[in-house]
Amino acid sequence: MTAASGPVSDALALLTKGTVTCHKVDQLEARLKEGRPLRIKAGFDPTAPDLHLGHGVLIRKMAQFQKLGHEVTFLIGDFTGLIGDPTGKKATRPPLSREEVLANAETYKTQVFKILDPEKTKIRFNSEWFGGLAGEGWIRLASRFTVAQMLERNDFAKRMDAREPIALHELLYPLVQAYDSVALQADVELGGNDQLFNLMQGRTLQEASGQKPQVVLTVPLLLGLDGVEKMSKSLGNYIGFMEDPDTQFGKAMSVSDALMWDWYLLLTDLLPAEIEALKQGHPMDAKKTLARQIVSDFHGSAAGREAEERWVRRFSERSQVEAPEVAMAATGGEVPLTRLLVERGLAASRKEAERLMGQGAVSLDGQKVTDAALRLELRPGQSLLMKVGKLKLERWVIT
Repeated sequence: MTAASGPVSDALALLTKGTVTCHKVDQLEARLKEGRPLRIKAGFDPTAPDLHLGHGVLIRKMAQFQKLGHEVTFLIGDFTGLIGDPTGKKATRPPLSREEVLANAETYKTQVFKILDPEKTKIRFNSEWFGGLAGEGWIRLASRFTVAQMLERNDFAKRMDAREPIALHELLYPLVQAYDSVALQADVELGGNDQLFNLMQGRTLQEASGQKPQVVLTVPLLLGLDGVEKMSKSLGNYIGFMEDPDTQFGKAMSVSDALMWDWYLLLTDLLPAEIEALKQGHPMDAKKTLARQIVSDFHGSAAGREAEERWVRRFSERSQVEAPEVAMAATGGEVPLTRLLVERGLAASRKEAERLMGQGAVSLDGQKVTDAALRLELRPGQSLLMKVGKLKLERWVIT
């Protein structure tokens, strides 16, 4: 850590924010106290041409290390991409051709600099050390691990139990990823939580090679727009790095309130206490701030503000035509939304209001409300658009 990066405790709080695993946090703290730039490694197999916010969780964590003065290597697994990562796969993954891998790698080099500082980022390809590895080198590498070690991996164990085939080249993937850490002499390796087994093998191989074992930091898989499945282009629940500002902003505004707070934790540099402070305000305001930040990350702050203005203008134009205004008195404290719906005649009873929420038939300012325990504080000057079902629509103007 550089002298300009602030107290170690502050750095540790930021770097471990939103992580699932930090192995080992005491070693990370000790290395931060050494006062030198740490070597940070994260690998990406170029198996598809486009990156999305799911990839962005890991890249943002890299950027946080970078801002604290550490050396970040964005490792493109052009060699491992030829093997095909078996993580989470129930069957052998078809390897990509070298042409496909290299074409995808070129797009990655452009997209990652939406978040990372290009002047401070090292881009490496693991074919640099594997492309010329002779047969003797592979035998020496393989001798560091046992078949039993590899079969401890959850993916392989499940396939063995189900009598599903495991190709020999798949067993090489954790070895190859581990050797990347040796080649780069990594102090810290970052990865998704589904990569924990592979990352831990890096520690094993580094120690066997006479290096200090790396600290392993894993981040969770980001849930997509549906709040159910992990973000994936194939599922259509994604926000892509290269999508236009209006598309990014509109998609971000469509996520649930609960998912929004997870995204705040994983896709911004705000600490948990700062996020908790945001929760005291109106969810719509927080969601617009998040959507604006996402657009700003990829297109600049001006584009973020303009996308928000266009979204608000379109939303206001629609709501003004469709929703009659209803004056409502300020509550002077939080009250259940279910009670407000009953008082306004938008639901016959509290139980009906809860049922409608469970069915996704209630929305506040264009966002579905599924939490039956939601409480609102109506403050003078607020304007809230409430919709129940397809026909009941009111704009509550708070006086």
